[in-house]
Amino acid sequence: MAFGCQHAAAVKDISTNFDPDQVISIENAKTESLGAESQHSLPISNLKIGLPSIEASQDHRLCFADLPPALISEILNFLDSKGLGIVSCVSTSLYKLVSEHYAWKDLYQERWGHPTTAVNFGPGYSNENSWKKLFVDREFRSKVFMGRYTMDTLYGHREAIRTVFVLVSKKLVFTSGYDQVVRMWDMEEGLSIASSRPLGCTIRAIAADTKLLIAGGTNGLIHGWEVVDGNPHLFDLRPPQNQETRFQNFRHEGPITCLALDFTMIYSGSWDMTVRVWGRSCLKCLKVLVHNDWVWSVVPHDTTIWSTAGSGVYIWDTNHGTQLGVINSAHFGNTYSLARSHTGKLLFTGGEDGSIHMFEVTRNVIKCNARRIASWSPHTGPVYSLAFEFPWLVSASSDGKISLIDVRKLLKKTGRSSKDNTFGAKHLKNQKNVEPPQRMLHGFGSNLFSVGIGADRIVCGGEDGVVRIWNFSQALEKEERARNLKGIRLENRMRRNKIQVEMGGKGSQGEQCSVAAKKNQINSNRSGWHNKRRVSWKVKA
Repeated sequence: MAFGCQHAAAVKDISTNFDPDQVISIENAKTESLGAESQHSLPISNLKIGLPSIEASQDHRLCFADLPPALISEILNFLDSKGLGIVSCVSTSLYKLVSEHYAWKDLYQERWGHPTTAVNFGPGYSNENSWKKLFVDREFRSKVFMGRYTMDTLYGHREAIRTVFVLVSKKLVFTSGYDQVVRMWDMEEGLSIASSRPLGCTIRAIAADTKLLIAGGTNGLIHGWEVVDGNPHLFDLRPPQNQETRFQNFRHEGPITCLALDFTMIYSGSWDMTVRVWGRSCLKCLKVLVHNDWVWSVVPHDTTIWSTAGSGVYIWDTNHGTQLGVINSAHFGNTYSLARSHTGKLLFTGGEDGSIHMFEVTRNVIKCNARRIASWSPHTGPVYSLAFEFPWLVSASSDGKISLIDVRKLLKKTGRSSKDNTFGAKHLKNQKNVEPPQRMLHGFGSNLFSVGIGADRIVCGGEDGVVRIWNFSQALEKEERARNLKGIRLENRMRRNKIQVEMGGKGSQGEQCSVAAKKNQINSNRSGWHNKRRVSWKVKA
């Protein structure tokens, strides 16, 4: 995200001309006691609201940059990324304050969570400035999904693929399905890395992080692989069979349909109408959340977990195992898929009716409330899978299509502080309004069962047993070239503006007069030529 300032060269940095020996006295007396002359020098807005008078010398005018840096920092805390970018173009002092402001860290974690990999910006960047650079680069990369792409087709599965999981931090893809084998792929190279032995059942769910890989299937068992030290691809999918006995107690009474991980827990949902919470350290079942229908999807966040069963969406407190709220009949038919934002304030659902809903979730001590704020109907078949990476929501459906939805079109910031980072949503005048998707990827006649999203790639699998990767990295390169050209044009414009300012008013006025004189001379010559032509015509006549 590049912030342009066309008149930056013409802006005078007042803070650089500040004399530390100059004293500005602040009078706390009422405005009525001031003389007519001092009253005239006060800003009208200060007189109206009763602010204390400020006596300033004639050669120094007070402005926003003269406020204490701590006060400016608190004011900047109420701005979004666009507002911060505009303020940074005012002067060099404000540019420095904005670049090192801690709001960039809050903005980044609000949208994308904590960075999955350590980023080294070099000795020239401070920690806060690094957050700004990280935010701008990530915001810039989010534009690539509207650009051109290439598609890689990966073969290896012999039957339909039921689940796809993208481990973005390590650029790995895990897939499985009816052939009972878990396969690991290199997302950038499009190559198969490893595959497991047949696990004895259809694998319907996979989840992974940098420490653990788990898979669940129709036999109700959870299979697990722990990270291997020194392995560049983290997991060895073909370990001795006795190493999987650690997860032998992870069992449901019915087929497992969904899995999820966080730092301390493992979550699994099943057609036995339960969601089970397992401890990663003790490897025991800690909570059993009972539903009244088959569980299709589960998404944890902090101390809460969201699940779908039948057509409803349920919100649970994982510490006490209590239900905090429910969305009844979220879709016509089953609600198959869930996704959430990193803050947990936005919840997305996909259902059997082919529609997608976005809910705003608010929580108090007792319960959670969810309000539907947007709907989309991009598919003609059930929506089996959703994936969200701000600002893009991606869906896969049985109609063989993938939709891309930019949620920034419906969101706006409502005010932010370092303690409470929340998204607000534009209230829809009519809750039945259906928004169009920003892009559709189609051309596949088979069902698509699962989809995942990375920084510049989208991965999906379906009924034909083929893994497809949409690569938008070329669009990123094109955007980078366009940004560099824009930066060069902006630099040239600023240089020209600076030269014009240095020339001064007299020189420019003299040049303008000379240009005007030349124009008048040309016009007079033309008018004389026309007059001579008229005279010569009369003589001939």
